[in-house]
Amino acid sequence: MDLFRKKEINLNQASEMKKELKTSDLIMLGIGAIIGTGIFVVTGVAANQNAGPALSLSFVLAAVVVVLSGLSFAEFASRIPVIGGPYAYLYVVFGEFAAWLTGWLLIGEFLLAVSSVASGWSGYVRGFLESTGIRFPQALSGGYHPENGTYVDLIAVLVVIFVTYVVSLEAKKALRLNNIMVFVKFGIIALFIVVGIFFVKPDNWQPFMPFGFSGVLDGAALVFFAFLGFDAVAMAAEEVKNPQKDVPRGIIGSILIATILYIIVTLILTGIVPFTELGVTDPVAFAMRYIGHGTVGAVIAVGAILTLLTVTISMMYSLARLLFAVSKDGLLPKFMTEIDKKHRTPKKATYAAGVAALFFAGFFPLNILAELTNIMALAYLMLVSLGLLKMRRMFGKPKAGEFKVPFVPVLPVVSILTCIVLMLRLQAVTWIVFGIVMVIGLVIYFSYGYQHSKMNEH
Repeated sequence: MDLFRKKEINLNQASEMKKELKTSDLIMLGIGAIIGTGIFVVTGVAANQNAGPALSLSFVLAAVVVVLSGLSFAEFASRIPVIGGPYAYLYVVFGEFAAWLTGWLLIGEFLLAVSSVASGWSGYVRGFLESTGIRFPQALSGGYHPENGTYVDLIAVLVVIFVTYVVSLEAKKALRLNNIMVFVKFGIIALFIVVGIFFVKPDNWQPFMPFGFSGVLDGAALVFFAFLGFDAVAMAAEEVKNPQKDVPRGIIGSILIATILYIIVTLILTGIVPFTELGVTDPVAFAMRYIGHGTVGAVIAVGAILTLLTVTISMMYSLARLLFAVSKDGLLPKFMTEIDKKHRTPKKATYAAGVAALFFAGFFPLNILAELTNIMALAYLMLVSLGLLKMRRMFGKPKAGEFKVPFVPVLPVVSILTCIVLMLRLQAVTWIVFGIVMVIGLVIYFSYGYQHSKMNEH
């Protein structure tokens, strides 16, 4: 049994997918995936329970980890611009087993992210309906939890069905809706900043670190969730006009824009509302109500409902492309490799992603999803940084025109260490569930993937 058999990438092989995406599309895709749940939901709880006003530092720490990983992503995407992202990259440098582990971690991350955002979106919609006097049936308003009287989250199921349909269309059509929603997102964030900056009270920033530096670290481990999605850009490589240049620009550009917005919004949020009162699920809208601007708060709430769709679209898009890539290599069932003749998209892989996400979004009370998503993401980001070191040994430095990570091996090693630090801040139960998920992945690989791998044909 050869677990380290490597795949050679043929960059001249014709793709069945349309190559029509540019840098601007990729930056929009990245921002659509990144800015959503983190800024509209996680900020309040993280400030209230973990970091206080120093949450802005938590975002900076999380951003450092993400940027370090993003640099490795960018060089890989520039030198191996094929669909599958880090799964494909590690297939080339470490071999099949490492590629499968990475693909399995990514599938888990995207699947859990789609499901949790759909559930969060459902909560926003139910809250908005209740504010207008419409009460949703209790049995249909949450995951399976008979003690609370909930059996299925119907709104979450419906949004997953809608997003699955949109993503099954041409990539340009799916991302056009995403781009429109990104502009809406920018609009409501700008509205919050313009209105909120006049109500900032510096006294609310004291004490700045109420939970000490350990609280800042805990906050970073939680808000890392807010940055996930930049990897969605790498998944689009096979549909990009000039992947060597456009994919790295899309990755780094979307991370930097998101980081700046997170820091500004966090500082204003904790400057308006004392952190002790921010333990709410809609902190940005709550802050506007807190200063007597209920109408602005309502506009932001509606905007959040609309723009959280962009996160589900971006993540579902990436999940479908990943399933397509892994299936093309034989590690998952072959039916997901079929390309729809009309739209030239991996429609069956998209539907498979939709069914799985629908199940989790509809029936699971996903209370530790953010942490579970984080630990899976941090684990594969470590593998990517290790992979960069191996790629440099195998292929040397990048050629002219290809993206180059500076200060190798120092930056990749720092990236690995920072990922470990954040992982160690997560709860024990998260590690237990993570272990179970990895065992399931190993069972699938050894019982199906290895025997059906395309590498057996060599």
